[in-house]
Amino acid sequence: MTVSWTDAAILGLIQGLTEFLPVSSSAHLRIAGEFLPSGADPGAAFTAITQIGTEAAVLVYFWSDIMRIATAWLRQTVLRAPHDARDARMGWLIILGSLPIVVLGLLFKDQIEHGLRNLYITATALIVFGIILGLADRIGTKARTLDHLTWRDGIIFGFAQAMALIPGVSRSGGTISAGLLMGYTREAAARYSFLLAVPAVFGSGFYQLFKSIGQDNPVGAGQTALATLISFVVGYAVIVFFLKLVSTRNYLPFVYYRVVIGLAIIALLATGKLSAL
Repeated sequence: MTVSWTDAAILGLIQGLTEFLPVSSSAHLRIAGEFLPSGADPGAAFTAITQIGTEAAVLVYFWSDIMRIATAWLRQTVLRAPHDARDARMGWLIILGSLPIVVLGLLFKDQIEHGLRNLYITATALIVFGIILGLADRIGTKARTLDHLTWRDGIIFGFAQAMALIPGVSRSGGTISAGLLMGYTREAAARYSFLLAVPAVFGSGFYQLFKSIGQDNPVGAGQTALATLISFVVGYAVIVFFLKLVSTRNYLPFVYYRVVIGLAIIALLATGKLSAL
């Protein structure tokens, strides 16, 4: 059954609200599909494409940072011209950190699009990685800034981001947890998480967009475009809110939320109210 325009708008709103919060947008889209009138899982392709909208919000919000980093990297590697060494190095670190999700995404493509969308896996990931986020926030020293970012840390951030290929882990939650465990401040971990996601999400989103052309998808092209636009507008507002929040508050509310949602999904699955696949 095809997802309606109203359902698509709701899914776009959910994507925008959850992409940057450490609660897993892919899990929320997967779960929301079960409760929509159509009852259809919007699918991994729809999730990846709508993430283009939220990553466009990242481009707008961090435009000056991204252009500064990209310019310094190009001046170092292509033009061989004077450049800011720190910004050029950040460009290399973002490239390095993007490699794990690209490699693992290609290796486990079929599992990501099918087997890993099992709701038992999603619920378990929400709970387990929610607890990891809480522990990381509690024991992390929160003393390091992005000026302290090393090549080793870049690789660790990259593998943490790759864990988000599993619905329920959360791209921002995984990378922020890794950053906190390595001693980075909440704001530094969040900012790097957003920057690191840009190449991976755009790559995945446009790949799925071109792949979906001419295929029979549960969400039509127009509905997908609407959801993507809504996710952009809402996502931008969430970035502003979230970066202000993490500078003064801890992640405990998100931990509680993840655990409660995960347990609720397991209960609904156990009582037959939800189907795992």
